[in-house]
Amino acid sequence: MLKMKKYIDIGANLTDLMYSGIYNGSKKHQEDLSHVLKRSWDAGLSKIIITGGNVEESNKAVEVAKSDERLFCTVGCHPTRCMEFESNPDTYLNELKTIAEGNHKVVAIGECGLDYDRIQFCPKDIQKKYFELQLKLSKDLKLPLFLHCRNAANDLYEILSKHQLNGGVVHSFDGTFEEAQKFIDLGYYIGLNGCSLKTKENLETVEQLPINKIMIETDCPWCEIRPSHAGYQLIPKDSQMVSVKKEKWREDAMVKSRNEPANITQVLNVIAAVKKVDSQELADQILENTNKLFFK
Repeated sequence: MLKMKKYIDIGANLTDLMYSGIYNGSKKHQEDLSHVLKRSWDAGLSKIIITGGNVEESNKAVEVAKSDERLFCTVGCHPTRCMEFESNPDTYLNELKTIAEGNHKVVAIGECGLDYDRIQFCPKDIQKKYFELQLKLSKDLKLPLFLHCRNAANDLYEILSKHQLNGGVVHSFDGTFEEAQKFIDLGYYIGLNGCSLKTKENLETVEQLPINKIMIETDCPWCEIRPSHAGYQLIPKDSQMVSVKKEKWREDAMVKSRNEPANITQVLNVIAAVKKVDSQELADQILENTNKLFFK
């Protein structure tokens, strides 16, 4: 009998308004998170970690996570939103701490880190200041980190290397193997999704990563593996689910260009093909990695 693969999506933005049927402020269809989750469980997801991106989102992530024993979440402030700290940093940090403290649904501090591709939203110095401040939450609450890194690997590494922390994962990784190795040497895992599989260079990086240091995610509703991506040709045709335009929504189909946790099967299959390893063995190892960090 064929064993069904089990997955944990370590990064799902399930609080996004797209799952309420709202796109760019316009209502296109009914709220459908329950249908999205049903597809997820049917695809082999055993747990999903919902991403918190600021105080408001973190509160919402906890509320959604309470709706199902298989849902968990992170609590933190995304680097592009760190201007929210500025009016009263201690109060903002304490609000995050209050959400996370003693809450079994909260498995990591984040999404936090550095994003130098979008400094128009928050300058580098502000990002670094409040990233370091959030490390205090990781220390105080003894929680791992769910890290964001865009074009900022050197500074992220430098900050992390100065602190004794509780480990974590650099999610949605799209850097070089040399950058990944530096984080691995510090004890961190590397999170892979569609954004990690875009280019030939991305795939060459993935090929070199040790499988005992990999986790997988969708970062939905973003980061789907698109036809223009280098990894797309490696997706088995039978793992592509039916999708329709949002204006023609129906409960038994995905929405085109809106990613879902169920698509984590595609991420695993592309990684397995790139690394030339058995997909079942890879799935088992990644599940072990993820449980070791977040659910030990």
